[in-house]
Amino acid sequence: MALLDIFRRRPAVRDRDALADFIDRNAAFLIQKAIYEYSRARAGHYSKVLFKEPGFHAAVEVSRWRAYPLGLAMVAEVVYAVLCREGERPSQDDFDALTSLVLSVFDRYPVPEAIGRDDWQALRADLEQRLKQIALHPPKRAMDIPEPFAQPYFELMPIHEKLRGRDLETTRNYLKVTLCNIHDELTKASGGLTFPALAAAS
Repeated sequence: MALLDIFRRRPAVRDRDALADFIDRNAAFLIQKAIYEYSRARAGHYSKVLFKEPGFHAAVEVSRWRAYPLGLAMVAEVVYAVLCREGERPSQDDFDALTSLVLSVFDRYPVPEAIGRDDWQALRADLEQRLKQIALHPPKRAMDIPEPFAQPYFELMPIHEKLRGRDLETTRNYLKVTLCNIHDELTKASGGLTFPALAAAS
């Protein structure tokens, strides 16, 4: 995943390839930042010890790859909201182009060793279903997008469930704030990008 790309200068998002990179970069950031920061916060003074443990690194690998499709779905819904400018809804063909694009981002990555082929394909199928549901309702505000995702994402944290505490609301708020920032960034960077243009480039 393209986590380190977040530190580079943001390019304009004016075509299909740039949008794919935007989705990948932000989905990775959205998912991985909280995994590491939450783990560090829960471990407290022992975080340095924890982060050196091979078992913890293995758990993080499972968490981040299982959560990555959730990140893709959330960022895709942000893209949907931004491209539905002035309330204009896309045709089915135009929306299918966005679905195809997001799945192509997922397919950039080989099967993670931490997951296995069968589970990876199941995660892809779940992502595809989540993407299809986006067009069934009007565009959401960015702050409302995390509602169905916060619980399953929180449950993937690489911390034993007995040690997680009552932190679901904190995780939900993190997702809200970060998705609002992603929405603002895409709004500024995507002038002229439309659903028909995206479909035409597919």
